[in-house]
Amino acid sequence: MSSRQRRFEVDDHESYGRPARRTRPRTKQRPNYAGATTAVVVTRDRGRYTCRVEAADGDRRDGGDAGARQVIAMRARTLGRTSVIVGDRVRLVGDVTGDPGTLARIVEVEERTTVLRRTADDDDPIERPIVANADQLVIVTALADPPPRPRLIDRCLVAAYDADVEPLLCLTKADLASPDDLLDIYRPLGVPSVVTRHDEELGDLVRERLTDRVSVLVGHSGVGKSTLVNTLIPDAHRATGEVSDVTGRGRHTSTQAVMLALPFGGWIVDTPGIRSFGLAHVDPHRLIGAFGDLDDVAEECPRGCTHQRTEPECALDEAVADGRLDPARVESYRRLLDSREFHAGD
Repeated sequence: MSSRQRRFEVDDHESYGRPARRTRPRTKQRPNYAGATTAVVVTRDRGRYTCRVEAADGDRRDGGDAGARQVIAMRARTLGRTSVIVGDRVRLVGDVTGDPGTLARIVEVEERTTVLRRTADDDDPIERPIVANADQLVIVTALADPPPRPRLIDRCLVAAYDADVEPLLCLTKADLASPDDLLDIYRPLGVPSVVTRHDEELGDLVRERLTDRVSVLVGHSGVGKSTLVNTLIPDAHRATGEVSDVTGRGRHTSTQAVMLALPFGGWIVDTPGIRSFGLAHVDPHRLIGAFGDLDDVAEECPRGCTHQRTEPECALDEAVADGRLDPARVESYRRLLDSREFHAGD
């Protein structure tokens, strides 16, 4: 057999070269998405994003369902490394009818106003964005069954302040235990709160705090997040679970973040129950910026001061001594600083 015949032998794979890359000249022209449809990402599942498209004249932040439809989409290759998360306002091209079997493409992600992040653990260098464009972080905590975990609340507060998202403490199961002691802990920080009971209807204050806002529910399993969502949105049908008799903790029922429109205006994001809230991404020097009174005094601190209890010349201590600052508020702030150090059971 001649060398020419061997060159084209069917089984001779070494004779076949790989196609050259960039065989076509690159162009500086970029696609024009002026006619793209605007939507909000409400959930994601294995590379597919469910996006809510409002009516033509609707407000994207309005909870009304008139004319709204859900469109399944995937990320366009042109997005590159740009992440897409729940709460993102995006632009879609392709089939945006929302009909079964159709698939659109996400070609642009609008600039985010806020990004709520966490890490899996405190030694995990990878930030995990949870929700974009949220206004409020609702920290849901049961007063009993399972018992409250103040250090986890502290860590959620740190994440909220770091993301410039307003926190709201939601205490559930007040029919099983009094909320007074837990409320006393967070009163110096000025954290707003609402209290709910199983044996009473949901109060108007809860709805008032959620109206016309994008609120993210966080908390460990079994505290009543999904029950709260089902009460606010009766047709949500979020799965609820019981607390384990062995571990004293709830079983996971929500497996992914889901953004739902509230019937009275606004959005709520139900997130999976968390075991821990890593804060490796949080710069402790940014935390004090959430407390205007403390931040003003901290300008008097020596360079490099961490404002912790061990600092010998911290201006916060001097301000407490001369009556300019409330000692309970400074102590609460330092407790948040301490919460960045992870302990078992957080």
